[in-house]
Amino acid sequence: MADDRRLVYSTAVPGMGLKKSGRKKMITKAAGPTLSPAQQTVRIRRETKGRGGKTVTVVAGIQASPEQMRAILKEIKARVGGGGAIKDGELVIQGDHRQAVLESLEKKGFSPKLAGG
Repeated sequence: MADDRRLVYSTAVPGMGLKKSGRKKMITKAAGPTLSPAQQTVRIRRETKGRGGKTVTVVAGIQASPEQMRAILKEIKARVGGGGAIKDGELVIQGDHRQAVLESLEKKGFSPKLAGG
């Protein structure tokens, strides 16, 4: 008698090990000691290019671990009441919130500067 439970076809690669959410977690390593917030040059700029006409606030130049970046982003998103993400080592916040982001980063000890016009 044949066993009906045998595997006939599968697209899964053995040992793939996806998490329950269906995504793999990226493992990132810190690139050495980070500078203190006051020593970092942080730039805050507004962008619309390549975003379908939507305005976003981009924070560049923060040197921190991924966990610290997520914590900073979470605080900023809560302050401005909008969405955001971390892309290519930069914080991207939906909408033009340069002044609110500037104040939030100053409270955390950074010395941010507004960039662009």
